[in-house]
Amino acid sequence: MTTAGRTLGELARLVGGEVRGDAALPIRGLAPLDQAQPGDLGFVSGGRYRREAEASRASALVVPLDFELPGRPLIRVAQPALAVATLLRVFHPEPAPVPGVHPTAVVADSARVAADATLLAFVVVGAGSAVESRAVLHPHVVVGERCRIGEASVLHPHVVLRGDVDIGRRVVIHAGAVLGADGFGYAFDGSRHQKIPQVGRVVVEDDVEIGANVTIDRATLGETVIGRGTKIDNLVQIGHNTVVGADAIIVAQTGISGSCRIGNRVVLGGQVGLADHVTIGDGAQVGSQSGVHRDVPAGGTALGSPAMPAAEARRAMAALPRLADLVRAARALERRLARVEERLGQEKP
Repeated sequence: MTTAGRTLGELARLVGGEVRGDAALPIRGLAPLDQAQPGDLGFVSGGRYRREAEASRASALVVPLDFELPGRPLIRVAQPALAVATLLRVFHPEPAPVPGVHPTAVVADSARVAADATLLAFVVVGAGSAVESRAVLHPHVVVGERCRIGEASVLHPHVVLRGDVDIGRRVVIHAGAVLGADGFGYAFDGSRHQKIPQVGRVVVEDDVEIGANVTIDRATLGETVIGRGTKIDNLVQIGHNTVVGADAIIVAQTGISGSCRIGNRVVLGGQVGLADHVTIGDGAQVGSQSGVHRDVPAGGTALGSPAMPAAEARRAMAALPRLADLVRAARALERRLARVEERLGQEKP
């Protein structure tokens, strides 16, 4: 869904930008540089895209403050990505949900649903749960017992909340995510694996976004916590009793074992694996496909499997293609040394 067009000047005011060119130029929407047509606004994140910008048919461009393109209308801003995020909401506003409970929804008698919340087709809300003001539950969402969905939070189709899951305000959970499933805990009694009951809960703080098919396990005891403002990509697994701090970024296919501690503003790249009871300090970054078995200090960087400080890992990776040659050279030196030692032995009286 798109809205009617705006002028370049109007759009610049919305993003606090500086217009270069005709402020009255009509703009109908945003488009990628290579697909833009006259009437579209393109987006340039930096100087490396100059060639694409010059070739683009877009009527105007959003560019960084230091970007110049003579003869082209521009909106110059300090942070182009933030400007584009604002403009996308202008041209593609979210449809306003219609409050109410669909006739096919099943709501327990003891559940509480705010009058301005939206429950769409085939939603289930369990006993003792609460759906607060302006929350939206899309079709086939299942909310277990004693859960809370905070104000203006959105649960997309087929999200499942098991019992005792607390969702804060303005949280977005994408399709197929499962929160509050049992943590993976067993004790071997000598003949079989005995399940350890998982009786804790999951707490998701305000302004979190959780991607499609993410799984966040309930705690064995206590809480699994996702901190305020954290963003979790698709297909991430977070184990029981893990605590994730505020404003963390966790990229797709990352697996976090139980009882880990992830600090504030941590970045975990795609396919990172964390062993249990690992601590990642505030502001640390872990590169994609790293296997982390030891703590990473605050502000540190880790890379590789097993993970090590990033600078050390890069040196090791740079040496890896030469490893076969180094092995051959070492073996040749061993043979030469053996011959020298043999000759020396023969020369002894």
